[in-house]
Amino acid sequence: MKKISCIIVDDEPLAIDLLERYICKTPFLDYKNRYSNAIEALEILNKQTIDLIFLDIQMPDLTGIEFSRLMGKEIRIIFTTAFNEYAIEGFKANAIDYLLKPFNYEEFLRAANKAKEWFELKDSHNKLEVNNKDYIFVKSEYKQIIIYLDDVLYIEGLKDYVKIYLKSDPKPILSIYSLKALEAKLPEAKFMRVHRSFIVNLSSIKTIERSRIVYGKVYIPVTDQYKEKFQEYLSKNCL
Repeated sequence: MKKISCIIVDDEPLAIDLLERYICKTPFLDYKNRYSNAIEALEILNKQTIDLIFLDIQMPDLTGIEFSRLMGKEIRIIFTTAFNEYAIEGFKANAIDYLLKPFNYEEFLRAANKAKEWFELKDSHNKLEVNNKDYIFVKSEYKQIIIYLDDVLYIEGLKDYVKIYLKSDPKPILSIYSLKALEAKLPEAKFMRVHRSFIVNLSSIKTIERSRIVYGKVYIPVTDQYKEKFQEYLSKNCL
């Protein structure tokens, strides 16, 4: 599992210094930065991906509880506070754990390990889902449509839209997705990006002509950026 990226949001300098030392001595945590107020931290969350926040509850302008309601659902929280009356409210905010100041490294590590277990469980669930799913749902014309992966020929990206071409239907499905977002949902073993505008179903390839994948009258070029990976796939699967 990759390291857990984390930040500190606290208005007490001594508390921040202690947390910094604890985080930096914990191998599975990737310390990013410290912030003395929640508003400043909120701006950073819009610019970079953070997994875990060590978050004080009682702060001026925006409390930790109020801040937690504005964050993305994927971000986990370990609340840190000197007031134990906030414990119940903290857990209602879906916190991983609650550290009551002053706390020692053993207490900190116990909370950090809870976060580690949560992210490991999430990763294993995501891997299982990707490996086992043979279909995806996509939004198209105000509907959710199920698409079986084996039925896909190729996918074409058009700015904020994609066209999904199927074996079973001559009319492509148009969906409001970026090609990059859809690529993340597809299993790498079955699909490959071969061009900035095209993803192909590897099992659907029947003909390759001069570095172009042929689907009837459609020719999809394999561009230089993706050629090495595609050639590697061909080498493994050709006699």
